Amino acid sequence: MLQKKSSLIILSFLAIYVCWGSTYLWNKMAVSELPPLMLAGMRFCTAGVIIFGIARSLGHSLRISWKQLGNSILAGILFLSVGNGVFVCALKYIDSGFGSLIASMYPLFTILIMMLVQKRKLKKMTVFGVVLGLCGMILLVSQRELAVAPDFWVGVGLAVLAIFSWSCGSLMVAQVDTPKNHFVSTAYQMTAAGLVLLLASLVIGEEWSNPLSWQLRTQIAMLCLVFFGSIAAFSAFNYLLKNVATEKVTTSAYVNPVIALFLGWYFLNEKITTQSAVAAAILITGVYFINTGRSKNKAEAK
Repeated sequence: MLQKKSSLIILSFLAIYVCWGSTYLWNKMAVSELPPLMLAGMRFCTAGVIIFGIARSLGHSLRISWKQLGNSILAGILFLSVGNGVFVCALKYIDSGFGSLIASMYPLFTILIMMLVQKRKLKKMTVFGVVLGLCGMILLVSQRELAVAPDFWVGVGLAVLAIFSWSCGSLMVAQVDTPKNHFVSTAYQMTAAGLVLLLASLVIGEEWSNPLSWQLRTQIAMLCLVFFGSIAAFSAFNYLLKNVATEKVTTSAYVNPVIALFLGWYFLNEKITTQSAVAAAILITGVYFINTGRSKNKAEAK
């Protein structure tokens, strides 16, 4: 049983590292043609319905308490309506690689909230890992080659708001009562978030379009976002929040930019400089220190 759980944890980390690292590329491809809130809303509603079907086919009950439903809706809003929907809006003004770098602030926000709100004392090694990761992020964004769009700082502000919301959601889900099965929990969160995003899209007057009329690359990007970015990765994310330390889950924010930069180079011919390579190495080192700090903390507790 322990070996099976360890394998699931490893596969889940692989999903949030690789699949989520790829979503920056897919979102950038799709948002170049589609309005952001409609894009995110359709993605999550579609994925939520599919996950409901998966959970039911596996024999899991879809019945949950009113308290669990309320917590699932709030988590969906924090993670996906704001955490993802607003971030997709930000990609209208900043490129995907730069957006992934801003997402590296996720562990910092999470740890600051833990210290200020939960009064948690963290190991120095963990804090050092976060600082090291942020240094890598600064090294990346300080490159002169980065182009600044007219509404660049609007995009930055939206991205920061989205990551802060995601950090709040991470800590909330780890503490409150949500459906025990991670498929069921994910389905409720995604469906709720998708409906909120579609409603917001209608309110602000976004122009909707038929998926059959989209460009082929947009259709492929949406399929990847639904099946890999939503169903696989977010289910894995919910599983990890219930089975490993929150600080470890946040390390995805350091690996994702590396994946995003590589995909941008491979598919969009974006240049990876020596400075980018060095910064990526620093980010990965930050992941190591966060995990090492948490492991030592557990050992001392035992």
